[in-house]
Amino acid sequence: MKHRNILFFVPALMIGGLVACTSSGKKEQEAGTTEAVQEVADNTLTDQEKKEGWILLFDGETFDGWREYNMEVFPDTGWSIENGAIKCSDSGMGEAGFGGDIVYDREFTNFHLKLDWMISEGGNSGIFFLVQEVPGKNIWYTAPEYQILDNCSSHVDNTLGVNGNRRAGSLYDLIPPDPQNAKCAGEWNHSEIISYDGTIVFKMNGENTMEFHLWTDEWNQMIADSKFPDFNPDFANVAKTGYIGLQDHGDAVWFKNIKIKEL
Repeated sequence: MKHRNILFFVPALMIGGLVACTSSGKKEQEAGTTEAVQEVADNTLTDQEKKEGWILLFDGETFDGWREYNMEVFPDTGWSIENGAIKCSDSGMGEAGFGGDIVYDREFTNFHLKLDWMISEGGNSGIFFLVQEVPGKNIWYTAPEYQILDNCSSHVDNTLGVNGNRRAGSLYDLIPPDPQNAKCAGEWNHSEIISYDGTIVFKMNGENTMEFHLWTDEWNQMIADSKFPDFNPDFANVAKTGYIGLQDHGDAVWFKNIKIKEL
């Protein structure tokens, strides 16, 4: 039997439509992929964050909302805005900063705080929360501290303390982070602090690093066994509401993407 070659003719219009559909689908797919990997600009909120109630504490351009600890105005020296980040300058005088610590001029009780920070080589700084302003006293007099440090340096706090409780991400001089996953000087780290009815959670670079509970017997005993009662006998009685603060510890440090949601 002979086999006949049968030709099927497809109208050009149909072919064009098929090509157009395929091309359009490909473009839509590529557009969707591009949108999925698009990075969010620094110091902004996504639509989802806005819906969830997040607010920015730093707009990348001004110090609006910030002031010096125990003062009504922002410090004239020591702090600046550099490439969309708050910068505390190196004083060149060790731990003696020349700008002073700063606080955001609004108190928070239950909250989720997020921010990015970068420390200079051998640098030291801190993030304070539930801060109370006591005339004549430093910011650390009443407030717990999320430690900032160059863990890759020879800074003394890398070896002092107990089990790394003075390294980056620690509850300073009290609880070491686990894991200790901070990046070295010159690299951005992402930190989070969650405070809810006395339960405090620290995060670093996407990982939970500790959880502790204020005002409990365990908390009171830990403070009693620490150095803090020597400076403030009432240190264990952390306030339920307070300010967010950034430390001038004399070393260069940068902060950006500072945002908070009340819980």
